[in-house]
Amino acid sequence: MEPLVNSKTSQLQALSPQRIEKSTWKANLSLTFSKKDGRTLLSKASRKGPLSVQKAFYPEDKSCAHIYLLHPPAGIVSGDELRISIELETQAHTLVTTPGANRFYRAREDMSIGDSKQYQHTKVILGRASICENFPLETIVYPGADATNHLDVSLQSSSCYIGWDITCLGLPSSKQLFERGQFTQLNRVLIDDKLVFHDRIHICGSKSVMQHTAGLNCCSVFATMIAYAATNTISENEQRELLNRLRANIEQQEAIIDASKKVSITQIRQLLVVRYLGNQAEECKALFISLWQLMRPYYINKTGVMPRIWHT
Repeated sequence: MEPLVNSKTSQLQALSPQRIEKSTWKANLSLTFSKKDGRTLLSKASRKGPLSVQKAFYPEDKSCAHIYLLHPPAGIVSGDELRISIELETQAHTLVTTPGANRFYRAREDMSIGDSKQYQHTKVILGRASICENFPLETIVYPGADATNHLDVSLQSSSCYIGWDITCLGLPSSKQLFERGQFTQLNRVLIDDKLVFHDRIHICGSKSVMQHTAGLNCCSVFATMIAYAATNTISENEQRELLNRLRANIEQQEAIIDASKKVSITQIRQLLVVRYLGNQAEECKALFISLWQLMRPYYINKTGVMPRIWHT
């Protein structure tokens, strides 16, 4: 049996095309951070639709503002389009996360009452010597979804970025596998306006890529962590030392979990790319947090202070 979708979807499917056009959510959230007297401030915020933020939190010091992105519907249905823009001015530092998982619900099947597409686009723009840590909780893609999740990161060569995306296909614990529907994840990184990383995966539930060993190998969770630090922040020797420590940590964590290899790490110039392929979002998040806690002292000379919301 297909999972029940949220009440918003049911209401939309009962309405006329004209009403659906007005009821779908084209949500926008634009945030700008600036630094003044050693303190990072959320200096500008504009929003349209069901996207918002609470006030900035400072659990470590005033130089780093922790921000929680809020999406009260807690899910994206057919016709919804969410756009998030995060801009950091010179030397600003923010850590962005979410209080819960994002969800792409089952898309509508009746095309006579509207488009089935579901879309989220996050854009992160870093100014000179700024720092952004972008850690949304996992994205759950329901069986039958028709979704795209798009991340663009635009860096200055003097800035620093650490971020991840964690995707969960279907609801395996409820025996609802991702056997139909489609999902696209697109990640792009530009440094000084030059494209250095373009990573796109398109998953179609009816295709064999989910089962193939060269595809997802029957795994339901895949994730990518991206990290960049300026050359004047971390030397080549420190980068090698960090890479060795990260790989040793991965081996140690995987030995605790089981004997399988679930995580890989690659260096592309100054860009570190970590990939996870497995079946447990919490396991993936724990692995990524342990890597972030190793990276942070090298990249920004701070220990890893986890957002308070992760403890609730």
